[in-house]
Amino acid sequence: MDPLTASPDPDATAAPLGKRARNRLAVEADILRVAREHLATDGAAALSLRAVARDLGMVSSGIYRYVESRDELLTRLIVDSYWSLATAVRTAHDATPVDDLEGRWDAIGRALRAWAVGHPHDFALIYGSPVPDYEAPAERTEEPGTAVLVLLVALLDDVRRAGRLTAPDRLGLVAVHAEAGVGALLEAPMFAATELDAVTLTQGLAAWTLLLGSVTSEVFAQLGPVPDGRALFECLLAASRRCVIAPAGD
Repeated sequence: MDPLTASPDPDATAAPLGKRARNRLAVEADILRVAREHLATDGAAALSLRAVARDLGMVSSGIYRYVESRDELLTRLIVDSYWSLATAVRTAHDATPVDDLEGRWDAIGRALRAWAVGHPHDFALIYGSPVPDYEAPAERTEEPGTAVLVLLVALLDDVRRAGRLTAPDRLGLVAVHAEAGVGALLEAPMFAATELDAVTLTQGLAAWTLLLGSVTSEVFAQLGPVPDGRALFECLLAASRRCVIAPAGD
């Protein structure tokens, strides 16, 4: 199943829900909405079920009928944020012609930035500092958390098949280091339908790291005041693209 076309809601194609189930979903949506407000004002580490219940006009014990713990609430917020980002990126990517490799890369990058700038606290939750005393359950976060990477891997393999990969020696990549560093990762299911090798994967990771780092530095103001964040991003987007996609005719 493609993580980006699969619905994050396992009941999305089930029979219509009854009134009680609809009411429960509405309350759970309100809990996530208010929890996001607390993320913006207090940060993830200070997230409190009691405070969320108070803002909803709910007795503190009542919220536990919907969310069993703070960790469960954080997990739901993380999963929802990952799917929201993945949906935004896939929508932009799929609006680009499949043979426009550069356009597909740029669509992914610009959608990532637009979502992060529009959802800075959600971005901080999934790409910022870890929350103390919380560990995200891999069985629930791995699929949504790698959804954008699955799309990038498919694009990288399309670039390879088109003979458009940037020559790795231009990046100074050393094959033995690439194999040692990421070779084992190629056993992951997302690579099963590709013919990527360790060097090409390293190129892709270099490009993705530059792309994600440019967004992170803007959202978290790591470079201080930048006169034009969008213009800087476009420069770094172009640089990240050249790490993997050689200009046509090269």
